Amino acid sequence: MAMIEQDLNLPQSAMPQPMILVTETASSRLLSMMREKELEGYALRVFVSGGGCSGLQYGMTFDDEMREGDNDFSVGDLRVVIDPVSAGYMMGASIDFVDSMMGGGFKIDNPNAVSSCGCGHSFRTADDGADDAESAGGGCGGTCGS
Repeated sequence: MAMIEQDLNLPQSAMPQPMILVTETASSRLLSMMREKELEGYALRVFVSGGGCSGLQYGMTFDDEMREGDNDFSVGDLRVVIDPVSAGYMMGASIDFVDSMMGGGFKIDNPNAVSSCGCGHSFRTADDGADDAESAGGGCGGTCGS
């Protein structure tokens, strides 16, 4: 019987990577919000739900419960949780905090979105159906909850 030895020391590039990127600016802002609200032990839950101008919309909340199938990872000191369905829509996305003269807010850049609403809170993927010009429009039409 032949024995095969395997080196279990994985190179850094083989280490599991977070499925979404949270910038240092966004992470710092989120951690600050959690401290202000005294939410010790909570994680940032990122999710996608039906609705919005383009068919799907992003959501973020602070959560202290894990659900079956949740993906749980850390970005620095920030713990991030995402359910498996949302993870499929958001794989490779990034969350940033942008501060401008018009005010600040979180911005999600999602490589899976083929179109998004002008407000940036809702989006559509290639798998979400219609390819006609009307459904691919980026206008909000005033129906988004800004």
